[in-house]
Amino acid sequence: MSILRKDPITNGWVIIAEERALRPQDLGGESPAFIDPAKCPFCPGNERLTPPEIRAVRDGGAPNAPGWRMRVVPNKFAALRVEGDLDRRGLGMYDEMSGIGAHEVVIESPEHRQRLWQFGDDQLTALARVCHERVCDLSRDIRFRYIQIFRNFGARAGASLEHPHTQIIALPIVPRWVKEELACAREHWMRTERCVFCDIVHQEQRDGERLVHDNEHFLAFEPFASKFPFETWIIPKRHEADFRRAGGDILPALADTLRRTLTALARALADPPYNLMLHSAPFSAHEAELIANTPNDYHWHIEIIPRLTVPGGFEWGTGFHINPTRPETAATFLRQALAEA
Repeated sequence: MSILRKDPITNGWVIIAEERALRPQDLGGESPAFIDPAKCPFCPGNERLTPPEIRAVRDGGAPNAPGWRMRVVPNKFAALRVEGDLDRRGLGMYDEMSGIGAHEVVIESPEHRQRLWQFGDDQLTALARVCHERVCDLSRDIRFRYIQIFRNFGARAGASLEHPHTQIIALPIVPRWVKEELACAREHWMRTERCVFCDIVHQEQRDGERLVHDNEHFLAFEPFASKFPFETWIIPKRHEADFRRAGGDILPALADTLRRTLTALARALADPPYNLMLHSAPFSAHEAELIANTPNDYHWHIEIIPRLTVPGGFEWGTGFHINPTRPETAATFLRQALAEA
């Protein structure tokens, strides 16, 4: 029998329909689109195929040349451009503004087909530090109000290149879905004077059945009202709204949690396509009312969504999601996969 669960973050409802149940054996992985490494713009020796690097982690070599372990470059096909003014304007009842922002690519490794779960902890910690540095740097631009870090793996998840990379986009507006999270977090705070995310951490630790991994600083778990099969969240145990304020002491623990979580997903689901997104509090002074209480009521976190199902007309028409895999079942499979690894 199907059940409906309410998401405590957005107050949206999810239908858990186990009669449509998906198990790992029902699912197949998907390799990203193949490209000859000799022609890959992210491979060593092809640095001329990308814009000049913004940041690099190197063992040697000159800028924009081989010898790097990680590079940050502007996206050659950027969704938004740094140059220019916002130029907000009204067109009758409609609003329009210039496509101002920043779009960067973190080339995570010189190895063309390396998966993120195959990275060592040092390499993943370096990736976390580089992303943290870029967010801190981009947030100094007064035109930007929100920064989205995300990773697409597999063609079904939107990846056009298989070479391991993460993207960072600085936006001149706060996304609607982030505003919804902020509004629901504020509502929970007004009723309880507690952070809803902290309450979730305590609840998941107490219940245990949806946990995937638990270490000193982070929790990886299947959300109670998971919108997608095997949707997995990583959240810091220490309350902090803004990823920029994440101390360097916890980044190695984040790397450990991320590696273990992605290892479990890769082994249980045959290396599935997925989207990984980091949600953090907005930071612009222009959003004073929106962010007035975020230090108390919001909590940065990572969401990982394997692309195993395709939303249909019902989902788009109603805002409901139909998840064919109970999160408790998904967590059991992931814990088993992690134990076997």
